[in-house]
Amino acid sequence: MNTWFKRLLAALAVFAVLAGLVQLNDVTKPELVNTDGRQFTKAVVMDVLRDNVQENGSRIGDQIVTLRLADGEEVTANCPNGLLFGTVCEPGMSVIVIASKTGSLASYTVYSYDRMTAVIAFLAFFALLLMLVGGKKGIKSVIALTATFACFLFFFFPLLLHGISPIFAAVITSTIVLSLTVWLICGPTRQAIAAGLASFGGVLSAGIAAEVFGRLAHLSGYNVPNIESLLFISQNSKIDVGELLFAGILFASLGAVLDIAMDVSAAAAEIHSQSPDKPVRELLKSGMRVGQDVMGTMAATLILAVFGGSLGTWVLDYVYDLPFLQLLNSNSLDIVIMQGLSGGIGVILTVPIAAGCSAFLLAHKRASVHETSPSQIG
Repeated sequence: MNTWFKRLLAALAVFAVLAGLVQLNDVTKPELVNTDGRQFTKAVVMDVLRDNVQENGSRIGDQIVTLRLADGEEVTANCPNGLLFGTVCEPGMSVIVIASKTGSLASYTVYSYDRMTAVIAFLAFFALLLMLVGGKKGIKSVIALTATFACFLFFFFPLLLHGISPIFAAVITSTIVLSLTVWLICGPTRQAIAAGLASFGGVLSAGIAAEVFGRLAHLSGYNVPNIESLLFISQNSKIDVGELLFAGILFASLGAVLDIAMDVSAAAAEIHSQSPDKPVRELLKSGMRVGQDVMGTMAATLILAVFGGSLGTWVLDYVYDLPFLQLLNSNSLDIVIMQGLSGGIGVILTVPIAAGCSAFLLAHKRASVHETSPSQIG
């Protein structure tokens, strides 16, 4: 096949994918909140007209401040004293403001400190550090992470609004993310195929384990703390909020499963490159030994990540000294247990899948080389 024809096919494939994404993202989001006349804008604090600091140092009530908006207009705004909204304004501070306008009337409220510079700088530092330490693989990792985020934003979320099952959409999205990541990191190799198959098997195992646990423990996606807000969304869209919990478990286990699959497949490929005549059984044992060394720490990493994400709940339960039966049968705690253990099961089962796929594919590669060697000699 000529090079120009391959490039033409690749260009047509890219065009078809982009056209499909444009069509997929042609969705109408339900209007859940009336935002007419309201917008967020940047501003700089010029002066604090009335402070809310008390004699004992605490803050009660709102600050009244003068702001200069991005268009140069100076306005007076309230700055609430809240933990979730507002901030403590000082002259020269950059803030985000909610501007609410109704006819000729306008009111301004400080929403939060302007964190855009800090967020962008931290993201840039992370990407730069990954590229400096990882070299070419680091650059490919940055591209893979960007592609992963794009898959969620432009593929997974639109699928939900089109009424596709969240679990089915999560499986498709996970497959795309796995394929892109493995292909970018390893290229079109047998190691990549083994890692991709093992990752898919591990993620699927985590999803099945979560489904089984949920049925046995009578847990569902309707037992989550923010179910009222989710139900409101489901009433005004095609999203099946009951499956979001299990779809999230698939995504949560994706990174750890992919990591251990890459470790095992890379180790097997390296062993095969050093000892090409190593039999399948020995390759399988070597892959299993590597996986067993990594498996314990990876499962612990996943469970600790889930624990850290729900640390506030654990602290509240500990301080209130809730009875054991109440703790063990609470929805919030059981959901955390389900997320951690099902992801751990996915990690554990990834090891034999990765070792088996790597051994089989590498042995098949050796057999193919031996079959073609006589003709090459002749």
